[in-house]
Amino acid sequence: MRNLIWVVILSFLSLSTLSSQALKERVLNAELSEVAGRASEIFETPLAGEILTNSNSSKWGQKVSSIRMREHGSPQVRAIKASKADLKANSYNPQEEQQGRASDPIIGASFEANWMEEGTPPDDAMAISNGGKVVTANNDGIEFYNANGQFLSTTKWADFFNDATLTGAIYDPRVIYDSGTDRFVIAILHGSSAATSKLIVCFSKSNDPSSGWWYYKLSGNPLNNNCWFDFPSLGVSNNEIYVTGNLYTSGNDTYNQSIIYQIKKAEGFAGQNLNWQYWDRIAAGTEIGFSIVPASYGHSGNYGPGIYLVSSESGGGNTVKLWDITNDIGANPELKSYTITTSQTYGPSPDGAQKGSQEGLDNGDCRMQSAFYLNGKVHFVFHTDIGNGWNGIYYHRLKVNDLTIRSSTFGLVGSYDYSYPAVASSSVQTTDASVLIGFLRTSDQIFPEVRVVNCDNDMQWSNSTLIKEGETYVRVFGGTERWGDYTGICRRQNSPTGRIWFSGSYGARIGANTPNSYKTRVAEIFTNQSTATYELDSEIIESKVYPNPASDRFHVNFETEIKELVTIQVVDINGKLVKQLYQDIPKSTKNIISFNKEALTAGIYFLVISTSTKILSNDKLVITD
Repeated sequence: MRNLIWVVILSFLSLSTLSSQALKERVLNAELSEVAGRASEIFETPLAGEILTNSNSSKWGQKVSSIRMREHGSPQVRAIKASKADLKANSYNPQEEQQGRASDPIIGASFEANWMEEGTPPDDAMAISNGGKVVTANNDGIEFYNANGQFLSTTKWADFFNDATLTGAIYDPRVIYDSGTDRFVIAILHGSSAATSKLIVCFSKSNDPSSGWWYYKLSGNPLNNNCWFDFPSLGVSNNEIYVTGNLYTSGNDTYNQSIIYQIKKAEGFAGQNLNWQYWDRIAAGTEIGFSIVPASYGHSGNYGPGIYLVSSESGGGNTVKLWDITNDIGANPELKSYTITTSQTYGPSPDGAQKGSQEGLDNGDCRMQSAFYLNGKVHFVFHTDIGNGWNGIYYHRLKVNDLTIRSSTFGLVGSYDYSYPAVASSSVQTTDASVLIGFLRTSDQIFPEVRVVNCDNDMQWSNSTLIKEGETYVRVFGGTERWGDYTGICRRQNSPTGRIWFSGSYGARIGANTPNSYKTRVAEIFTNQSTATYELDSEIIESKVYPNPASDRFHVNFETEIKELVTIQVVDINGKLVKQLYQDIPKSTKNIISFNKEALTAGIYFLVISTSTKILSNDKLVITD
């Protein structure tokens, strides 16, 4: 009977994929290509276990451990950054962005998500389904919300897996929504030595992430060459998922090479043995591939067979690489490479400053951050020194049929560092190349914050729009603080108006033991091309709960234009109503309401502000003794 169910599930997934698939365009000037990697044999890995998510963890600690605090970038990259420090300091010229030519992004739903208590950097990741289920993750754990920002559940990674064999650190989550099969996929890492390194791949059982997951443990040392796997990226095609990353030698953590896991997805969604292979010896001539990023399809559905991938030079340069896995597992795929010259040279930037602190924020290197494929073009983005050591966004559109490229930078030399960008299509039609790019921003005049910018079809930039301002500076270990390494982005694929969801970290106070850490902000973003069909509900413009944590009284400060009944409730970590605090029509646009914690016991709660039809704000509230 189980085999029959498996056949039915596989048939459904195959039909679902075929109904929405797109074919890859071939590169016409194929003489420029090189066979660029070696495929392994095909492996079969059994199911490691089942994840049940119907119970929530309340094990929110008040500590920060040292996982992932290794220095970012090679010694050569750090030397380049150090050499620019004086130039950057001497070119300080604070100013604001000028009027953009494209329309500014508009923020829809926006809410607080994961905190950073146990792992730095935060490494935010997120995805949203057609049905409006939101998965957000960072190095601490995973949380589920609906599209109105209503909290559903939260779990630390150790509790999520509940696997006694996973004794090392669990970190670097990547989350993707596969609209071709209406399911979620998570790739996350375990351990940082050859003996403990694992790639854990999770497949949701349905389009509701709360319904459970299947998970698999693949070796993070597949070549058996004393290495461990780091910095994953995740992509999906018609029939497969792809996880890319870098191998580092165990013991001295020197870079060895990059690899690509090519994994059949139908068996994963069915909870059956997983078939996969890997690619190693990845190089374009004498130039190795580093931090290669898969480019999933930019609109609803997938494409294939195989997938496109892109990479940049982490230490800077004037070329980028297009990689092409030409076919699916079992159909004799090849890995080909193409080298494309960029319009300008790029390079890494020194640390970013932050208000109120001498500790800098690590701008990392110039590795590829985010990519997608649509209408014959691969869109991709990373950050670079745009002048005098100031970091900015470097965005590209690469036509795969002739390898022509259009590129543009965005930033403000002398004023801010714009870092860790992620890109998604915001267009209604596939022929429209408009994108939204979310990113992090900092300077000595602001706390680390989250923003978004529009780059339209004509490659004109808007001004950037604030998603969430920082509340404090970050100081986890002292010295240079880790900031990225990446942010999360996802298009809601059934939106007729090009809605993008983004997650990024901002400076925030969590508790007495973590007064200068990060929180995650998740936001829905769109442009005025969709305002004719989107009616903004009267909603909270901004809300704040303070002090937080609270031991006695706490205050709710919110701004709104609405003139209807508003309810403020406290719910527990399981979503159960604990107490209704307020129900009235706000008397002004700015409101401050104070409450006594009364009988609330110490723990994690959520303060929900709503009308009869919509969640307006959903802030985490910590009550202490």
